[in-house]
Amino acid sequence: MLFTDRADAGHRLAEALQHLEGEEPVVLGLPRGGVPVAFQVALALKAPLDVIVVRKLGVPYQRELGFGAIGEGGVRVISDDIVRRGRLGQADLASVEHAEAAELARQAERFRAGRPRLSLEGRTAIVVDDGIATGATAAAACQVVRAQGAARVVLAVPVAPPDAAERLRTSTDEFVCLSTPFAFSAVGEWYRDFSQTPDDEVVALLAQAAAGPGPERSAPDAETAVDKEVEEEVAIDAAGVRLTGDLQLPAGARAVVMFAHGSGSSRHSPRNRLVAAALNEAGLGTLLFDLLTPAEEAHRSNVFDIGTLADRLTAATGWLRDRTALPIGYFGASTGAAAALWAAATPGADVGAVVSRGGRPDLAEPLLVAVRAPTLLIVGGNDNVVIDLNQQAQAALRCETRVEIIPGATHLFEEHGALQQVADLARDWFLSHLVK
Repeated sequence: MLFTDRADAGHRLAEALQHLEGEEPVVLGLPRGGVPVAFQVALALKAPLDVIVVRKLGVPYQRELGFGAIGEGGVRVISDDIVRRGRLGQADLASVEHAEAAELARQAERFRAGRPRLSLEGRTAIVVDDGIATGATAAAACQVVRAQGAARVVLAVPVAPPDAAERLRTSTDEFVCLSTPFAFSAVGEWYRDFSQTPDDEVVALLAQAAAGPGPERSAPDAETAVDKEVEEEVAIDAAGVRLTGDLQLPAGARAVVMFAHGSGSSRHSPRNRLVAAALNEAGLGTLLFDLLTPAEEAHRSNVFDIGTLADRLTAATGWLRDRTALPIGYFGASTGAAAALWAAATPGADVGAVVSRGGRPDLAEPLLVAVRAPTLLIVGGNDNVVIDLNQQAQAALRCETRVEIIPGATHLFEEHGALQQVADLARDWFLSHLVK
């Protein structure tokens, strides 16, 4: 069995764990690679997600060879055989364990970002990893959750060697493994994409799970679509700052796109107006508004304060949701694209799609792994630096994503027909992902 990536493995593992949904389990991911798998399991089982941190204890002169592992709560799993064969003294063991204990505490704090550890008392705990090699870390994790009061411990992994799987079956109440191939040498060989999971992705996934799902929004029908045209200038209160915008909702509109403008642009930009008009003609609503006040725009540094821009976009999104139940998408240009992606990565954002025009997604790089909205990145063929930045962003994104390069176009798409191609691509992307 070959898995596309950890998300694919999580989807498949969740199907094998459906029988546990009625037990209201807690899902625990082993960092780092086990958390993206566990996230999909928790989502499918409608279960809370937490991280279970354990640290391998490596032989001092051969770190890859583990003589045991430690976990939260002071749990230790030691291989006496490896200690004996490695001729390790008590000083060696204590030195390694002291260093790993400090790292364990640091990781637990970083991953949870100040949130308390979920209580396991009397609960069914599902420990999830992306695969097993020796099983020492997984065994330690299971002992940790047992010590923390779990009434039932289930270990679930996509792949493991037969001998390790056999050992682990006896140390848990239930062991779920999708594949136990005999020709096993490493976990990564059973994934097409086994790239390293960064700390930021773990933090983002745990935060997203802790925030819970956004409010459910059914696909708009004839009753939720706009029954008459709306065209008005609006004032938006974003964290105490008054932002001015233009709201356009064609009669029958079934989704609305918010524009996040970039450096040197505004809601009056002819480029943004052309794209908005194309969306309106296709029956999509638009909200063009300025993320900065005129006084703020005078200071160039504000244009690159992506966190502030994203916060205001999020606040404006909340304002719009109070006015309409339509699905919402983001269209971002230049630094505005970074703000759109940053806002889309916010837990509970519930954004249906994102389109970037000549964007700087690299400015939102730490949060790209948390974006779940399908994302289209449009770049001019002669905008070489920005092409590279967008291709790097595509590799970092974990959602459905595509890069479209318009031949001969420069950064502002001023060439004949280039901006119309942008509008057509954006229209098709939003219609495909916002209107069901």
